[in-house]
Amino acid sequence: MADRTALEDEDVDIGGKADRAVVRDALGVGVAVGLSGFAFGVTSAGSGLTLLQTCALSLLVFTGASQFALVGALAAGAGPFTAAAGALFLGVRNSFYGLRLSQLLALPRAVRPFAAQWVIDETAAVALAQPTRRGARLGFVVTGLTLYLLWNLTTLLGALGAEAIGDTDAWGLDAAGPAVFLALLAPMLKTGTERAVAGLAVLLGLGLLPVLPAGVPVLLAALAAPAVLWADGRRRGREDAR
Repeated sequence: MADRTALEDEDVDIGGKADRAVVRDALGVGVAVGLSGFAFGVTSAGSGLTLLQTCALSLLVFTGASQFALVGALAAGAGPFTAAAGALFLGVRNSFYGLRLSQLLALPRAVRPFAAQWVIDETAAVALAQPTRRGARLGFVVTGLTLYLLWNLTTLLGALGAEAIGDTDAWGLDAAGPAVFLALLAPMLKTGTERAVAGLAVLLGLGLLPVLPAGVPVLLAALAAPAVLWADGRRRGREDAR
């Protein structure tokens, strides 16, 4: 309760300049990642999905990694249920974001079902990077709104112009989202423990990627946190015993 009160007190003191800085950063993330919708639109159209199906995925699912996993699996010849299962596994991480953001944002109950649609990597990263609740809310809303509008617009354009756009790998649009997310995450890794968790998670995710279905390596990479914390606790215990 004391922490929450302090957070709310900080919100009162935040100035317009800080608001502009949050909006600037949120717009930067929304625009950079939103352009990846081109790549999804092209990839989805190339996988055999119709224009309506492609746009419906961006409107209703709105989590890029899961969307790419779904259409990628379909393009590889997987059945619809298998492809959907892989996308679902990959999207489970958003539930963990939601648990943290529900406490941080403290939105009214009537707004929460609509806000849940925007709980993704980028909105979570921008919101969690803010020192106050006001900044977190502003970052979440601006990032979510910008990214949702631009992602859906570029999905439509990508699907319509799939043949004209050609190979999305040459554009590098599919790498924009992960690159921005890593740029946001890196400054937050301030302690040795945090860096160890991130490093182990990367090793687990990349190492398991070739042998496990889509989405599963991401979930198993989350085991890096308890593993590092357990090892750190044992090390501290031995030091105390000495």
